[in-house]
Amino acid sequence: MSYQDLTKDTFQDALNQDGTLVIDFWAPWCGPCQQFSPTFEAAAEKHTDIKFYKVNTDEEQEIAQALKIRSIPTLMIFRDRILLFSQPGALAPADFESLLTKVQEVDMDQVRAEIAAQEQDGGQDQA
Repeated sequence: MSYQDLTKDTFQDALNQDGTLVIDFWAPWCGPCQQFSPTFEAAAEKHTDIKFYKVNTDEEQEIAQALKIRSIPTLMIFRDRILLFSQPGALAPADFESLLTKVQEVDMDQVRAEIAAQEQDGGQDQA
């Protein structure tokens, strides 16, 4: 299998991994979820350097609530434990491929520096 299903017992361990993780939040009754599934699975087969996961929001309501998933499908992409993308809605295959390429090209040192600067600015505003 090119992707794994996540549960409340395995979710945190998955998020704590380095590298790129793509998580598809879905439900069996969701038409757009079913339409996006082949696109997701094809990308998982193609991009062996990326970890792909699915969360069935009907079975894993705690995860969906904790991440404030309001509509499905919702796609979240983490890289080195940092959320880089979160968006509801199914993506066309070409758009999904483009997104995966862009995420892999992100300069994570720059992202971490920007996060640190925002945290520092936020701390000063509250002082």
